[in-house]
Amino acid sequence: MTSRVRIAQLSCGSEYSGVQKEIADAAESVDAEIFFPDVALADVRSAVKDFGLDVRSADLKLAIARAKALVEGKVEADAVFIGTCFRCAEAAIVRNELRRYIHERSSLPVVSYSFTERTTAGTLLTRMEALTTIARRRALLAREEQTGITLGVDSGSSTTKAVVMRNNQVVGTGWRPTTEVLKSADEVVELALAEAGLSREDVEAVGTTGYGRFLIGKHLGADLIQEELTVNSKGAVYLADHQRGASTVIDIGGMDNKAISVIDGIPGTFTMGGICAGASGRFLEMTAKRLGVDITELGPLAMKGFAKNVPMNSYCIVFGTQSLVNALAAGSSPEDVAAAACHSVAEQVFEQQLQEVDIKEPVIMVGGTSLIEGLVHAMGELLQTDIVVPPNSQYIGAVGSALLASGYIKGD
Repeated sequence: MTSRVRIAQLSCGSEYSGVQKEIADAAESVDAEIFFPDVALADVRSAVKDFGLDVRSADLKLAIARAKALVEGKVEADAVFIGTCFRCAEAAIVRNELRRYIHERSSLPVVSYSFTERTTAGTLLTRMEALTTIARRRALLAREEQTGITLGVDSGSSTTKAVVMRNNQVVGTGWRPTTEVLKSADEVVELALAEAGLSREDVEAVGTTGYGRFLIGKHLGADLIQEELTVNSKGAVYLADHQRGASTVIDIGGMDNKAISVIDGIPGTFTMGGICAGASGRFLEMTAKRLGVDITELGPLAMKGFAKNVPMNSYCIVFGTQSLVNALAAGSSPEDVAAAACHSVAEQVFEQQLQEVDIKEPVIMVGGTSLIEGLVHAMGELLQTDIVVPPNSQYIGAVGSALLASGYIKGD
């Protein structure tokens, strides 16, 4: 029987806000346990002094001491969860510094999160699942080559993708909008197998990921059912041919975004979510619709415009769209509006999420939005680096699933 993963919690306000039970329930659902590292009062005083942050909150001081105990090996843990209330600026600073401190001085996987009173176990599930996967399956995640014939299916919020891999090569792909989850999955699997010239009986292992991973996994008899954070990390560095060393993966999805710091194919720190859908691919879809162009045309259109000509002052997808409508009514060109929309999404991802991970080059953008040239350009300008968009980047989750599923082939 696999031992339970022990996740050390460093937090402030989780008990007062009523979310502590949700955190514990999320860990329990992935067969992990949350615990608070024991430290002495003297350790708290010395840790705060050494850390160099003059914080007021006693809970934050305790979190600092617990982080130091983990780094120094005085307390054993498999992973770390850092959580603070999103309303507290002091907590946000400490949360970010603790994340960096642990990441730089240990091999422990870390996720940081700013919670509200409405945070639920369901909201935290993917994060907890990723932490336990990294702790339990480092050998699998370190895998660099795919062998045999495997199928990967990614059931996303907007689209469903499938990939067939054979001996470390993508030989078939399938893509469809997500409507009926199982029907969409069956369609993309059929498309990928047809392109590969293979049948379902030829497939030796199946991996699923995305929102519908459990339903589709059961339907297909999957060998691997995995959350998207670890799967996308693996797929990104594989497609970018950068499985060794450090990199940063950015995936701006239809509903949420992921920013992941990856070392040797294994996530170190990661963040998921966003304040509003104004920072998601959905906002770009609405912009394209308002401009009367297909989403595939939005990127080239944005490259011809100037974002600074259209002011964007809201994180909200509703008010953001209103700003674009007002700009068009005032005579702004479609090119400038497209550029402003792309810059707005990139800026929000930069402000809300990229502060939570350590940016290491190369920066790899994946997912369907990575094909929107204007968005990639805007992100590159903000980060002052050339963004890598690998081949088949829109199939990232399916590729990662197919790659990792090969570890389940009998005799592999």
